[in-house]
Amino acid sequence: SIISARALCSWIRPPNAPRARAPVVEMARLVWIVVSLSAVAAVNLRAGAPHPADDAALAHASELAGRALTAEDVATLRKAPTLLKLLARAREDPEAAAAELAASPLAALARDVATPPAEKEASDAPPIVVAHGMGDSCYRSGMKSITKAAGERVGAYSVCIPTADGFVRDTIDGFLLSMDKSVDAFAERVWADENLKDGFNAFGLSQGNNVIRGYMMKYNDPPVKTFMSICGINAGVGAFPQCSPSARVIGGACQALAEVLGDLAYAKIVQDILFQADYYRDPVRLNDTNYLANSQLARWNGESSTNSTWIANWQKTNQFVWVEGTKDTEVWPREGEQWGSADPADPWHAVLPMNKTAWYETDSFGLRTADAAGKNNYESFDGNHIQFTDAELYAWLDKYFQ
Repeated sequence: SIISARALCSWIRPPNAPRARAPVVEMARLVWIVVSLSAVAAVNLRAGAPHPADDAALAHASELAGRALTAEDVATLRKAPTLLKLLARAREDPEAAAAELAASPLAALARDVATPPAEKEASDAPPIVVAHGMGDSCYRSGMKSITKAAGERVGAYSVCIPTADGFVRDTIDGFLLSMDKSVDAFAERVWADENLKDGFNAFGLSQGNNVIRGYMMKYNDPPVKTFMSICGINAGVGAFPQCSPSARVIGGACQALAEVLGDLAYAKIVQDILFQADYYRDPVRLNDTNYLANSQLARWNGESSTNSTWIANWQKTNQFVWVEGTKDTEVWPREGEQWGSADPADPWHAVLPMNKTAWYETDSFGLRTADAAGKNNYESFDGNHIQFTDAELYAWLDKYFQ
């Protein structure tokens, strides 16, 4: 076996891992997944092992990237056989792929929300746009429920904006569509909705916040007036703890993700097709040439370069609300939900608060300017990822969206 007994023991609990921060354990587990799967892929390549459904997978990867694949792209994808299988399944049997992704430990599914105690009459409050998390869809009952409830609570038009038409494609796009392309798909649907032409308030769940954030930076026209990020992954993640061996499913999407979170994470083709790779921010590779050159998150956060248009667009929004789940085990570090980050000097043990991060100190995309203008607001709830109560949601809507 490629994974030795010692490796398996370390996978369960790595040597000297501090008990104070559970994500350290999870990151070590993830590292072992990456190492073992990379070794398996290397053995298969040397042996000339066949790659199932290669043609369909590579054709779909080309479609998602919007370009012809290079020889380097093909070689990169062949080092990730589970990702290839997922690509092929998404093209040949999308219904099965969507069901698998929705059942993945990575999925952040909204639950049904109770009808507000008292529905308000139509008000002058701006319309509300909602964006869903990974594995979820605007066409699922939970997202329909939370969108309807938000509108009724505020007395405003409300809509969940997908990145594709229909449950199947919208679910798959939460994985197999880059952040940049997801933003463009979101923007097209915003522009097509006459109710949103004068601007709107918006909130996202989990990675849905990345889509809204990207829209604000690239376009923000019509403008987002108030942006509420609930358990947002805007600052990126340095690990995916929900894909640890204790998760209810370890194969499929988790295995595909594990395959690319090593040397492949910042390959251009991976960044072009895999949403989660786009916001993966390895705290020990922040000066890596490929990270700075290819990472979509690095560009968005101004780590590789700054964009004056994006900075100006960010300032068009009147206020920001950063909501953190204080027991969130799915975003690491969870302080990133309020723009903290792993400390580059001691990434597995220390977290920098927002005002000590490089993106704040350099004001690389306008976060410090917004803070100086009093636009940043902070909320929290005592729970895991997007597991807030109805009462908490309604309190935030009352406070910020009226």
